[in-house]
Amino acid sequence: MSERPGLIRDDGWSSTEWPRRRVFGLGGALVLATAGGLALSGAMAHRPASTGNQLRSAVPLPEPYTVPLPIPPVLEPSGTSKGSDRYDITQRQVSAEILPGIRTGLWTYDGTFPGPTIESRRGRPVTVAHRNELPVPTVVHLHGGRTPAASDGYPTDLVLPQSWPAPTAHHDQHDDGAHAMPDPRAVISRITREYTFPMDQRAAMLWYHDHRMDFTAPAIWRGLAGMHIIRDDTEDALDLPRGERELPLMIADRSFASDGSLAYPSLDPALRERPGVRAPYAAGVLGDVILVNGAPWPIHEVVTSRYRLRLLNASNARHYELQAVTDDGRRLDLVQIGADQGLLAAPVTHTTVPIAPAERYDVVVDFAGLPAGSRVRLINRLGTGRTREVMAFRIARRARESTHIPARLADDLPTWRRSEATAVRDFVFRAGQMQHGRGWVIGGRAFDPARTDIRTRLGAVEVWRFVADVHHPVHLHLVGFRVLSRGGRAPLPHDAGLKDTISLRPGESAEIITRFDGYRGRYLFHCHNAEHEDMGMMANIEIT
Repeated sequence: MSERPGLIRDDGWSSTEWPRRRVFGLGGALVLATAGGLALSGAMAHRPASTGNQLRSAVPLPEPYTVPLPIPPVLEPSGTSKGSDRYDITQRQVSAEILPGIRTGLWTYDGTFPGPTIESRRGRPVTVAHRNELPVPTVVHLHGGRTPAASDGYPTDLVLPQSWPAPTAHHDQHDDGAHAMPDPRAVISRITREYTFPMDQRAAMLWYHDHRMDFTAPAIWRGLAGMHIIRDDTEDALDLPRGERELPLMIADRSFASDGSLAYPSLDPALRERPGVRAPYAAGVLGDVILVNGAPWPIHEVVTSRYRLRLLNASNARHYELQAVTDDGRRLDLVQIGADQGLLAAPVTHTTVPIAPAERYDVVVDFAGLPAGSRVRLINRLGTGRTREVMAFRIARRARESTHIPARLADDLPTWRRSEATAVRDFVFRAGQMQHGRGWVIGGRAFDPARTDIRTRLGAVEVWRFVADVHHPVHLHLVGFRVLSRGGRAPLPHDAGLKDTISLRPGESAEIITRFDGYRGRYLFHCHNAEHEDMGMMANIEIT
């Protein structure tokens, strides 16, 4: 294969330079399309609803819409000082009733799944002290946070439990796992670590979760996830639904073993030494039970008013295409007012909303005009059988409407232009060979914490172009971005606003633009199919 601009050998991440353009990791199976976007040669004709394999539960499952929707508690600060707030969270094992009448062991933040919601104000710093009482090391990442590198939750910056052996010069800082390699920059804590979040960012719903190298997927599956909502004056000035009419909804799929425990195909169920999952699930683990805020197919009483649904897909690998449908077949509009990183400039009306792992959508649903006692189901058009059902709303009574959706929501979205970009980089997300077998790679190489993959300057504007073999939700730490195109064409309506995760479908390409502002240091970008990232699909960005 000859090398030419736009095509690079598949044996490394070295790049050829052109003025203001850098190609990164283009494999020989990929070509530059004439439309200007990346195309996959011989792209998959069949595009499944989700990449992965489904586990089947071995216990009786409840009928949908028989369990009430829980609302995670809002955590109170343990202290305030000089304009900042402190929170204390203990990571611990509990036994809880997720399926009615069945006890399930969970790993939790403060004893609940999801973990407690933190609500903070823009510009008011927050310190969260996490105490690890679990049997394995943990790392906490605030997904979507503009966070200094020391508190971003780098996968090797571990918090060790009391019983864990201290790392030595001959012991990898994170694990003895098959994928493990030393990280000379790792910062190891014992039992407790304080994470500091400046909260210098737009109002948005973020989420926090475990990010331990090689074991992120099973840790999230066992319960280590919670929501973090930032509020500001801009959003407060709008007459959007609030209070009981604002619902944070964490959607996640799980499966259950015969003893009621969470079923997961780990090669090492203790999550101590050997990372990875059994071969049939290497593309992603899908559950057959849809949980919302930790409850299976719940139902929630509403009144004839607008409700703000803060949607988070916290599944490891499952994609959803959400639709609100009455029992007589009427589809309700889902009016999108926000994306991953906060309010849109103007509302966008959808009848369906696709949401990939780690994405968030802020939508308003209007239940006005529906009779008391009627029902609206939130369904997943990508699911089959029980996985087609998500949750339901029952209309309890009539109520006066006191909210409205303004034609203009926000004026503070960034307006980066292609002409400002100092680099254009191309990335290929695909299956590939790792040191110990097949895995998932970016540009033909698996993650190495000791390697700098991308180096950029603080304040630099860059255009990044992605191409995928199968479903890959790509997440950038620290920064938000705008979607410029898909397949060389205009973005899709649901791409509006400032995002930090973009869903790539099989054979699809996309372009984003971002500015690397905020902080210097080492950050990540990776696939947020959690099994993919555990099996090598991460890379380092060094901001100088």
